[in-house]
Amino acid sequence: MGGLGAGSIVLIAIVALLIFGPKKLPELGKAAGNTLREFKNATKGLADEDDNKKKND
Repeated sequence: MGGLGAGSIVLIAIVALLIFGPKKLPELGKAAGNTLREFKNATKGLADEDDNKKKND
C-alpha cells in the first residue's frame, strides 16, 4: 500500500471513526466504492479507444 504501514492505516481508521461516526462510515465507503468503479470504467473506455486508434493506424 505504498508508504502506509498497518499502524498508519489503523490511526486513519480511528480518526475517521471519530470524525464521521459509526453510522456514517458505511455510507462514505459505499460512495467511495461507487466513485472508484465509475472512474475505472471511464478510464477503461479511454484505454480501449486508444487501442482502437493504434490498430487502425
